[in-house]
Amino acid sequence: MAGLIAEMVADTARKPRDAMRLLAELVEAEGLGVGDRLPPEVDLARRFGLGRSTVREALRQWESLGIIERNKGAGTRIVAEISTRSMHLPLTVQIEADSLSRMLEVRRPLEVEAVRIATRNAAEAARRRIMLRMYELMEVYDSGGDWRPADRQFHAAIHEATGNPLFAKMIHQIHRAFHDIYDAPFDQPQLGASTIPAHRGLAEAIVAGDETRAVLLIEGILAEVDQAARNIARNFHV
Repeated sequence: MAGLIAEMVADTARKPRDAMRLLAELVEAEGLGVGDRLPPEVDLARRFGLGRSTVREALRQWESLGIIERNKGAGTRIVAEISTRSMHLPLTVQIEADSLSRMLEVRRPLEVEAVRIATRNAAEAARRRIMLRMYELMEVYDSGGDWRPADRQFHAAIHEATGNPLFAKMIHQIHRAFHDIYDAPFDQPQLGASTIPAHRGLAEAIVAGDETRAVLLIEGILAEVDQAARNIARNFHV
């Protein structure tokens, strides 16, 4: 029974991804671009051989990634460039790379400002918590484990140290818009692993009140993740 339930859950998760793949193929086949409209939900469901609710969920996910804009009276319009830039790059991979890049673009100024404020204003207890979370992250990373939960806890400690709960709320919402769809971007669960050692210096700079160094480090970490995603995307072939 447990195996059947797991299979059903996996199938439920797979169907919206199938619909997104079919949407990408439709966009590519028909040469659609920014400003063009997608067919109505019911037509897409019929064309793809999928349930309307599955198509609706796929469209919702594309909307959360900033790819389309949905208006009840005006239909669904493409608002982000999603055409392939290379004959060797599948459109689904291009969409994933562009979505990650857009997410990081919005997240970057929030993370940088959170680091600035935490470096200036964090209470002593908050600084100790940042160091503790850094040590926990390093321990998991050095042991070869899945460091992602510890990384989230580390950054959450920085957001908390600002004293402004909106940083945590907004960054979580931005992060979730992408990672609810792509738990492991490009099937790479350890994407960004190369940046983890730099988190030690980031924590130390914040605790020491070295704002210039802390900002340089967080900017470098985010830029490296973005570049790593682009490099992986370029290595995909049809």
